[in-house]
Amino acid sequence: MLRRLLALLLPAVFVLVAAVAVPIGGVIAQQRTQGVYVDLLADAGRFAALARTALETDRPDALTQEMARYEDLYGVPASIVAPDGRVVGGSGSVERLEGVIAGVTTRTGVTAAMAGARPEPPGAVWPWTTAPMVVAEPIGRDSEVVGVVVLVAPTKRLASDVRTAWGWIALASLVPLALLTASAPPLSRWVLRPIRRLDAATTAVASGDLDVRVDAAGGPPELRRLTESFNTMVEVVRRALDRQRAFVSEASHQLRNPLASLRLSVENLAPHLSGPEAREAHEVAVDEATHMHRTLNSLLAATRLESVTGTEAVELGQVLGTRVDRWRALCGARGFVLAADVPEGVWVRAPAGGLGSILDELVSNAFRLSGGTRIEVRVRAGRAGSGEGDRVRIGVFDDGVGLTEQERRSAVDRFWRSSRHQNVEGTGMGLAIVADLAREAGGEFLLEEGLAEGDRPGLAAVLALPGASPE
Repeated sequence: MLRRLLALLLPAVFVLVAAVAVPIGGVIAQQRTQGVYVDLLADAGRFAALARTALETDRPDALTQEMARYEDLYGVPASIVAPDGRVVGGSGSVERLEGVIAGVTTRTGVTAAMAGARPEPPGAVWPWTTAPMVVAEPIGRDSEVVGVVVLVAPTKRLASDVRTAWGWIALASLVPLALLTASAPPLSRWVLRPIRRLDAATTAVASGDLDVRVDAAGGPPELRRLTESFNTMVEVVRRALDRQRAFVSEASHQLRNPLASLRLSVENLAPHLSGPEAREAHEVAVDEATHMHRTLNSLLAATRLESVTGTEAVELGQVLGTRVDRWRALCGARGFVLAADVPEGVWVRAPAGGLGSILDELVSNAFRLSGGTRIEVRVRAGRAGSGEGDRVRIGVFDDGVGLTEQERRSAVDRFWRSSRHQNVEGTGMGLAIVADLAREAGGEFLLEEGLAEGDRPGLAAVLALPGASPE
């Protein structure tokens, strides 16, 4: 980001300095040209006055000597051109002066001067200009013009002066240019520092860390206000989630004791019931109370699972090693056989502190809902089902009745339950929460066919998580 900002700022700095230096250079060229032109115009006017007197008295010697000294001193040939276009005198031989005039006549106002008009001022002389500056002054006025004084001034020295002035301007421009260039990186870092903090904070929030806050010090006022607004937003979201989770947890706890009392009271009614219809209604009431008790326990478990935030790198062997024995004991109590692959040195990016709870949920679903007798926990490094990069697949396989393809798609929806499992303990939220946590960790949750056994396809709950390096 810093490089991109500097790529925008530095050209702007050069353009800014050039926008100041270039007009100044143009003004200097115009002023220098104007100064030389005014001097030449004054000299041509003086020569025109002398030439008129010399032509009227037929004594051109003094004028010729004056023009020769002028050329020797300034290097500017001076010529007197008759109305018919012939050179009749000047600072040197007629032949040489005719050659000088012939080279510039087509670009001068000699013709206009013959008509008694003064030519337009020349354009600015630039450092690369080579054409001479020509000044034509009529001798006489209006219809009494008897000739034209033509000065052909080389512009080499003037161009050199303009070039030197431009060099000083360029040298002087290096100072602000260097200052602006040197200040661009720290200025960019000052502007981008709050943006970097916000970027890191939003990444943390996206991974589930709602305790992150951004330091509002430093940076432009607009970004400081944005930082404060971001902190306020995160705090509001965190409080809302905390209140939501606290409500579910507290409501479950508050309902547990009254529900237990209600269930006990209903069960104590059994000795006082005489008719078959009353005993049947009593059994229904006991079943409903039991179901409500299981639902409350499942809501508490779902709340604990959903409270997982953030991600971390974990070693699968350590996570599985602390749980396999307990899984075997639970499965054995229900008549299941559990086999587990416990690899070493396999690291994954998983929900922070939540991978064990997620696997507990998947194994619990397998021995509660599958209707089979065998469960296998497998770990395999490879590519996820979507083909989006290398993943580590952690699968819980069973040999039960499984789910149809349509049921597998619906099983990750909240509160969905198969018609075969309506009377089994659970809320229908576990797999939906597992799928959400897997996505937040950069992985995915898949339901596939499991350990096929006869006409039973089984079910495989596969957690595909990104591989990680030890932290």
